Amino acid sequence: MGATIWGGVRERVEALARADKAREVFGAWDRYGVVGHHFRLADPLSEAEVTEAEAQWGVSLPVDYRAFLLEVGAGGAGPGYGLTVLSRGDAGWLWSDPGGGTVHERLRFPFPGGEESRRVQAEHEGKEPVESDFEDEAAFRVAYRAWLDEDERLFDWFSSGAVCLSHEGCGCFHWLVVSGAQQGRVWLDDRPADGRFRPLGEVGFTDWYLDWVEKTEAAVQRAGQERQSGASSLN
Repeated sequence: MGATIWGGVRERVEALARADKAREVFGAWDRYGVVGHHFRLADPLSEAEVTEAEAQWGVSLPVDYRAFLLEVGAGGAGPGYGLTVLSRGDAGWLWSDPGGGTVHERLRFPFPGGEESRRVQAEHEGKEPVESDFEDEAAFRVAYRAWLDEDERLFDWFSSGAVCLSHEGCGCFHWLVVSGAQQGRVWLDDRPADGRFRPLGEVGFTDWYLDWVEKTEAAVQRAGQERQSGASSLN
């Protein structure tokens, strides 16, 4: 096999684990009650395994992400607290969801991103109950609970045809579209931060992941240089 975009990437990630300042990288180690990725990557999958997973869920994975699974790893070290891992268990092939809410049964459905998604999100946000509109707190709580339930139901629709990739902290998650016209695009669910479920522009999996590798390498190198500079100034 000739050189590919993923050539040497696994080795670069593993090298980061040995850097002096690796523990300072966000999401790398266990903090705030969340288990970090420790710069560990799961073993790569075989062609037969990826094909079996695709057949189980009725999808054709984006080419670059598929190549990542084959050449780099089935998940692990990556942006935020790391990539979800695709592995086979009693229920067949599943992505280890960190809480984002991947609905495997809906992966084959076209992702409904775009103007319709934005319109529905805005319409739902406009219906959020306001406590001052209710006679008592109990009535408000009932209405708010119903609104949240509808929010979750709508999100199952918003995220059809997408896999939750990583937990970015504070309940925000990155997703990868695997079905429909926007296949291969990365989206961010930052609703917990008063945002929306939105695309990261034209960003695909390759740019998203390699940007993390490059920025992490730069940050670790910079921290190491600052440490050396500080030690020199004391001599």
